[in-house]
Amino acid sequence: MQNYIIMHKDRKVASIRSDGSCTIYSASFMPYNLYLEKTADDLEIRLNNLSNFTYWCSSRILTMDRKYAKEILNSLGKKQAVTDRDRAEIAISYHALSLTDVFWVKKQYERVNYSEINLFDHSLSDSFVDVSLRGMSLTVQNADFVDPRDAAGDVATQGVAPKAWVRRNGRFFLLKDGDKRDVEAELLASKIMDCFEIDHVCYSPEQYKGVDVSSSEIITSPDRSIVAMEYVQIYAQNHDQDYFRMILDKDAYAYYMMNIIDYLIGNTDRHWGNWGVWVDNNTNKILGLHPLMDFNKAFSSYDTLEGAICQTSPIRLSQKEAAVEAVKQIGVNQRKDVKSEWFKSNEWWAMFNRRLDVLRETVAAKTL
Repeated sequence: MQNYIIMHKDRKVASIRSDGSCTIYSASFMPYNLYLEKTADDLEIRLNNLSNFTYWCSSRILTMDRKYAKEILNSLGKKQAVTDRDRAEIAISYHALSLTDVFWVKKQYERVNYSEINLFDHSLSDSFVDVSLRGMSLTVQNADFVDPRDAAGDVATQGVAPKAWVRRNGRFFLLKDGDKRDVEAELLASKIMDCFEIDHVCYSPEQYKGVDVSSSEIITSPDRSIVAMEYVQIYAQNHDQDYFRMILDKDAYAYYMMNIIDYLIGNTDRHWGNWGVWVDNNTNKILGLHPLMDFNKAFSSYDTLEGAICQTSPIRLSQKEAAVEAVKQIGVNQRKDVKSEWFKSNEWWAMFNRRLDVLRETVAAKTL
């Protein structure tokens, strides 16, 4: 363990030393899921600081349940990241950079600034796409031409499905594979969301070397980051705040629409790493919920009106119950018709309409 500085762009946020003691330079710009305490004497607090820093670094790279994770790490000459410490070491070797936000890490006396290394400007030559998206190993010759920053964006991207970032004319796109069913579900869900008043990531069909994938443009930038809800909850707990109240105060409409859409399309993968908030990088303050994303597990648990358990509610509700409550708050907010010809499955089309009828009946009952 060396002495490290946690950075937000070129702003020093905090430093942590090998004994766990730390200095906070800018508390309001700390990462939402990193909690450090200033102390020089308390051993327990210093150990907690080291543990929290290690966890934060480890949260900035892929997990081993990601498809092709082993192939990715092997191609980079990294050991299998089993523990938080293993993953933290890998993250630090890439300065803990991410395309999700503008935080990074450097050694105490390292002379480097954000403009020289940030992934938004200095990554992705497409040389690593075959590894991340298809699990193909690099040849010895190709490996010599892969700059660490070519792979850093993919290494730092969360989720289980195979995916890879590509750059086209200075713009970033995420290609996402899986099986044929998952790709078709995500593309159909995107079309359906276009019919409702909800801010969402748009997915379009594409092929990569003859394989169908979905493609979506990056939503983050040097000006705006996203923070997963699991990290917002960590922040709320450490600051004695109610995370759910925070969300409703900031963006109740987007929260309720998320529950409506997830019910209508049978999305069973709205875990706490799969939704979250916009953060203004100029202030590090929450703006509201970020666009709805990640629909490769849509149309699952799609054989009953109740749906699965709602994963976004602080109390136990079915997806139907959460959607009905949401409609009571904000209505259905449909702006154009969903087309039957979009559905390759008659069963999916029938269930979508049955669920939509439930919500329309809720609106009608409310107006009586």
